[in-house]
Amino acid sequence: MNLEKIKAFAQAIIGDDTTGHDWRHALRVEANAKKISPKKLSADAIEVIRAACWLHDTIDEKIDPNKRASLIEVETVLRENGSSDEQTEEVLYIIQNLSYSKNIDKKQSLSFLGQIVQDADRLDALGAIGTARAFYYGGSKKHLIYDDTRPRQAEDITEENYREQNNVVNHFYEKLLRLKDSMNTEKGRQLAEHRTEFMKQFLEELFGEIQTVDED
Repeated sequence: MNLEKIKAFAQAIIGDDTTGHDWRHALRVEANAKKISPKKLSADAIEVIRAACWLHDTIDEKIDPNKRASLIEVETVLRENGSSDEQTEEVLYIIQNLSYSKNIDKKQSLSFLGQIVQDADRLDALGAIGTARAFYYGGSKKHLIYDDTRPRQAEDITEENYREQNNVVNHFYEKLLRLKDSMNTEKGRQLAEHRTEFMKQFLEELFGEIQTVDED
């Protein structure tokens, strides 16, 4: 693959996104994928992983509809830049099926490479950066930091109603703290456990400060 041109295409689409799915997010996902990948992968496999990391949000509905790429555009960019039929099909399948919402009603079957990219993406929703992104995204959508409602139970959340939540703190309990249990790779699980502990500590501190306000 001509990775530089594929990279440039992705950066042009998501580069200045203001929901936390910008180009630096894609680069962190790529870095996470490198951390959790086996040391011995073929050159073709590495190309699939890198391309999928860069492209995974280019077709996402969260991206500005005036900038968002179509699946056909992504496929064209891949094929015009040396991606084989097998690589193209795998990248397209990964970016269409790795998202959390896509796996709520039914867990999608991903290849090993797809599982690496999915774990890498989910790791960026955890820890300090995940906490920052959660509030950043909530602010971009005019969501409240917290209110008096309780988080929904897992069985009450569907792909259709997943985005109806408008409370950032509840989002931690409805999704973010659960991500560690959905990791595919051993290394991914280890990193997710560590990052989840940070988020739990953050929430404890937050609730302490909220409680202080409520008692005054």
